[in-house]
Amino acid sequence: MDIQTWTSLFVALSFTLYMVIAIWAKANNTQDFYIANASIHPLTNGMATAATWMSAASFISLAGVISFLGYDGAVYLMGWTGGYVLLAVCLVPYLHRFGQYSVADFFGQRYYSKRARVLAVICTVFISFIYVAGQMRGVGVVFARFLEVNVNLGILLGMAIVFFYAVWGGMKGITYTQAAQYCVLVFAFLVPAIFTSIALTGQVFPQFGLGSNITGTPNIYLLDKLDGLSEELGFATFTNGTRNLSDQVFITAALMMGTAGLPHIIVRFFTVAKVGEARASAGYALAFIALLYTAAPAVGAFAKVNIIESINGLDLRGVAQEQQPRWLAHWQQAGLVEWTDENGDGRLFYSGDKRNEVTINQDIVVLASPELAKLPNWVVALVAAGGLAAALSTAAGLLLVIASSISHDLVKQTWQKPLSDKQELKLARCCAIVAIFAAGYLGINPPALVAEVVAIAFGLAASSLFPAIVLGIFVKSIGRTAVICGMLVGMCITLAYVAFFKFVSPALNHSEYWLWGISPEGIGALGMLANFSIVFIVQRFTKAAPAKVQDLVLALRKP
Repeated sequence: MDIQTWTSLFVALSFTLYMVIAIWAKANNTQDFYIANASIHPLTNGMATAATWMSAASFISLAGVISFLGYDGAVYLMGWTGGYVLLAVCLVPYLHRFGQYSVADFFGQRYYSKRARVLAVICTVFISFIYVAGQMRGVGVVFARFLEVNVNLGILLGMAIVFFYAVWGGMKGITYTQAAQYCVLVFAFLVPAIFTSIALTGQVFPQFGLGSNITGTPNIYLLDKLDGLSEELGFATFTNGTRNLSDQVFITAALMMGTAGLPHIIVRFFTVAKVGEARASAGYALAFIALLYTAAPAVGAFAKVNIIESINGLDLRGVAQEQQPRWLAHWQQAGLVEWTDENGDGRLFYSGDKRNEVTINQDIVVLASPELAKLPNWVVALVAAGGLAAALSTAAGLLLVIASSISHDLVKQTWQKPLSDKQELKLARCCAIVAIFAAGYLGINPPALVAEVVAIAFGLAASSLFPAIVLGIFVKSIGRTAVICGMLVGMCITLAYVAFFKFVSPALNHSEYWLWGISPEGIGALGMLANFSIVFIVQRFTKAAPAKVQDLVLALRKP
């Protein structure tokens, strides 16, 4: 069978599975819809958390970033993984013990203020919408290539499937669906990675293949060959970064603290019954995440070698147009690869300098890797199903957080407290529907590449929510006025910086114009520092938290 037939089969089977699970695990009340009635087993929750975490940015874009940036791409691995450890060890047990539905609930009670709750809702919704834009774009990219439909039509198809199991099943349905999606996405990522590793290095495990010799050439290591090709073609060497140290530190910190402040990750730990089960869920999730994250650098390196050799040929003179590789023609049709014959010789040439004639969207690297390695058609289709699973699992979690933030945290807890359980459930489903359409619009009109969009969301979480959560748990005297001021300052700094370099003056988005060499992807860490500073300054001139709130904080911290 051809790739399109295999893809249609795998996508149809996986989508059917997701819908059957959603019907089986339908949410019947608000407890089911928001936190799955706190009845999920830690192992299942660990798989669902891993699927929620390994979004389109992880599955589709992470290896692509590493492939194009090499060593510089390591900041994403370090920041995202380190942030998850920070969240699991330092925040999750306390937030779970607090015993509420959401992050905004924590803000409302810890900071004894409707304004703090509303501000937390605004931050949560804003961050989630930015994050979900990357997921929906990832869905469109997969559909555009493998089902040969327009990217925008692919996004609409993704909206339809998320609509079904998110609106119908709520958190209960999403949890079991995400557990199934984890199995699909990790299998889809590792199978081609293993096959490619065997073909290039003879190593079964891609993690070992990254540091091994090229097959048939015992004296040439894969990374040495890649560095040699990169130098000859004008690319930065794969094993040496060009990003300045301050930017590396700030991006890593922004991603790390942003991870610990992401509402759709935090809420996953409210779906288990006990604090110990929340810790166990975190341990399982970290192990499941490691399966993909430790293989991503190898996938990026393998893909870079295959891209260079398939476009330029083994002699690096460039292949003739009529002999261009099949994968390149397919992705050109999808509009994600462009070739312009600059010198008119009828040959393609890919380089990192002015000789370059081929422009490749880095988000296609993982999806194209099976074709690059000339793997069977069913493996190519499997990767497509995995990419959809990764994007949809995270999109569903984000959309549910948006819906619960508006229906429960904003309407129920702030404006309409007499709302019945049935009315609140209906409102939550309506909010989810609106959120899905808004997410589809953002997917059709994305602000940047998938990984860049996600990095911005992490920066906003780091500069707004993370400091307030940490201070709310570990500094009992911090009052509402100081925290609100800190959140506003941190978020405004991050938003203004990102907006200026990404949208107002993108031509100036270079290191020579950045403040202290910090890129827009790393500015969230500076916003976080500003947030902490403002909180402590304002707290000196305002009242401390009431005694009952301080007693609540102390109770949270008891073993």
